[in-house]
Amino acid sequence: MVTGVYVQEVADLNVEVERVDMGALVRLGGDLDKLTAPLLRESLVKLFAEGRVQVVVDAGELEFCDSSGLWVLVEHQRRVAAHAGSLRLVGVQGVLQRVLEVTGLKAAFDSVLQADR
Repeated sequence: MVTGVYVQEVADLNVEVERVDMGALVRLGGDLDKLTAPLLRESLVKLFAEGRVQVVVDAGELEFCDSSGLWVLVEHQRRVAAHAGSLRLVGVQGVLQRVLEVTGLKAAFDSVLQADR
């Protein structure tokens, strides 16, 4: 059951959150960097406060991700895992895919699915 969808845009990051039962789908578009990472962090913390610990992040429209953005994702993975939850990344491509592979952080997430080519 979908309980609500909201879209928030700051700088060059679009965050769309769709609440589904006790989980959520978070769609990202644009650039996830030092300036925009706080927006994603705020959205994820809000979902956690609502008890939504099953989170899927769709990065299919993400054009860029730096270490600040990656850290927000890792931080939330740890937060939900401590409460028997999960954070899965789907649509992973480009810079995010490369950074996850080079840093070895791909293994930090419950699931990482690459974008279809």
